[in-house]
Amino acid sequence: PYASMMKGRSSRRLGQAGGLTQFGVNLVTLEPGAVASLRHAHEREDEFAWVVEGELVLVEDTGETVMGPGDCAAWAHGTGLHHRFENRSG
Repeated sequence: PYASMMKGRSSRRLGQAGGLTQFGVNLVTLEPGAVASLRHAHEREDEFAWVVEGELVLVEDTGETVMGPGDCAAWAHGTGLHHRFENRSG
C-alpha cells in the first residue's frame, strides 16, 4: 500500500553517491499529483528541504505554504511537527 501512495515520486541519494555516511542528501522529484512522503515528524534527526525548481505545497500541522525555487524549510527533531510536500500541479 505504501508504494502506491508514493507513485510519481523518485529520489536520488546524492549523499551516498558522494560517499557520505552520516549526512543524507536526497534529490526528490514529484510528478503532478505526487507527494514526497507520508505526513511525518522526526524524533531523532533534523530535516532540511530546499526547492530547486517548480512549485509545491508544504503541508504542516499549522497550515499550508506554497513554495517555489529557492524556498527552504527546516524541522528540528523532537518538535512533533508533522509535515509533507505535495505537488498539486496538473
